[in-house]
Amino acid sequence: MLDVSEGYTTADGRKIGGVVMEMKNITLRFGGVVAIEDISFDIREGEIRAIIGPNGAGKSSMLNVISGFYVPQEGEVWFRGKKRPPMKPYEVARQGIARTFQNIALFEGMSVLDNVMTGRLTHMKSGLLSQAIWKGRAEAEEVANREMAERIIDFLEIQSIRKTPVARLPYGLKKRVELARALAAEPKLLLLDEPMAGMNVEEKEDMSRFILDVNDEFGTTIALIEHDMGVVMDLSDRVVVMDYGKKIGDGPPDEVRRNQEVIDAYLGVAHD
Repeated sequence: MLDVSEGYTTADGRKIGGVVMEMKNITLRFGGVVAIEDISFDIREGEIRAIIGPNGAGKSSMLNVISGFYVPQEGEVWFRGKKRPPMKPYEVARQGIARTFQNIALFEGMSVLDNVMTGRLTHMKSGLLSQAIWKGRAEAEEVANREMAERIIDFLEIQSIRKTPVARLPYGLKKRVELARALAAEPKLLLLDEPMAGMNVEEKEDMSRFILDVNDEFGTTIALIEHDMGVVMDLSDRVVVMDYGKKIGDGPPDEVRRNQEVIDAYLGVAHD
């Protein structure tokens, strides 16, 4: 079993640091239904951490706990060494956590650039009056935010559609725009909810490359949910496996792949 108590080095030589986020004995209920039951795991600086499991395992609920959308009835969420009290999603965003959604949540009538610019809202500090006058600090802030948005657009290779309304884009490009918006927030922790869902093989290859590049270029820590096991095993440094709201596996992809409980619950059982 991989010892990650003091960080670790990946097979490709990347240095993974200390704990960024720790989930301690998380239990989440909806009435009498237990969505998550006493689950603990951590996410470390610079790693790509996958959360997998069959439908109904509680993966999206866990991502919603991490992002602050759900508050668990039991357990604690720790971020950068501090226990996090119940917070609104926008307060969590200000801490440096950004996310994409399983169902695309973009402003369809706005251009790609304008959608990406909305990711900069947490970095906009000037008041309404200075923005109306648009001089001095407000102007400098706007220029800096636009430069960052354009940098992300170039990085994700969507320059040619930067002024195109999102409603006109095919599904795969919309997913890339949503990733761009999340990256525009300059997150310390990026949460990806099924980033490959609905994509063809070529689109999946592109998205996988961009996820690896984001981790490498920006040093962004990533936690993702994904059903494509090939993608998960190729991208992830460590994988936590959920089934019926419980954790049944946690470790490097090769270790998880050999875990019999995981095989039985999710990857399937071989039949003679």
